[in-house]
Amino acid sequence: MHNLKQLRQQIRAQRRSLSVQQQKLHSQSITKQLTHSTLFLRSQRIAFYLSADGEVDLTPILNHAHSMGKECFLPVIHKGPKYTLWFCKYQPGDRLIPNHFGINEPNHHKHPPVKPWGLDIILMPLVAFDTGCNRLGMGGGYYDRTLNFLRTRNRWQSPCLIGIAHDCQKVDRLPVQSWDIPLQGVVTETTFYKQLLSN
Repeated sequence: MHNLKQLRQQIRAQRRSLSVQQQKLHSQSITKQLTHSTLFLRSQRIAFYLSADGEVDLTPILNHAHSMGKECFLPVIHKGPKYTLWFCKYQPGDRLIPNHFGINEPNHHKHPPVKPWGLDIILMPLVAFDTGCNRLGMGGGYYDRTLNFLRTRNRWQSPCLIGIAHDCQKVDRLPVQSWDIPLQGVVTETTFYKQLLSN
């Protein structure tokens, strides 16, 4: 685990070192790749995230999805015995409210949260990934706990899990834990890695 801590620090530093212009270009390229994919075009309910700490900005994709009449969602931390994520509908311009971690979220009183299995795609942030589409997150386990139900299925169904990253976040190989939920794809500024997708 010590090595994973070091890896997180190293990759996060690389991500933060990208210039504003590089960030913008990466976001534009990822937007183009994703919005032209069959997966995106046939999906109606898509969850996004609000970028921080050098993560890829999904605002252009979210705006594009909204303009196409797709339903857009953002994660909301659900307080239970173990913190998990619910997802609330969001439209560009909606007021966001900081949660107790200081992270902005939609107002769940205005838009009742939906469970993850009600979504077609979840676009997920990550710290690092490998070509097997294994994901290293921040270490809080929110997405793994939220998506644990997918481990009991014989084959992947909704939602489709797509990681969003910069090329500099790719590593040779990540250790896989029993609780890790693999992604079906990862999109970077140069490549759409498809692990469990047919197109």
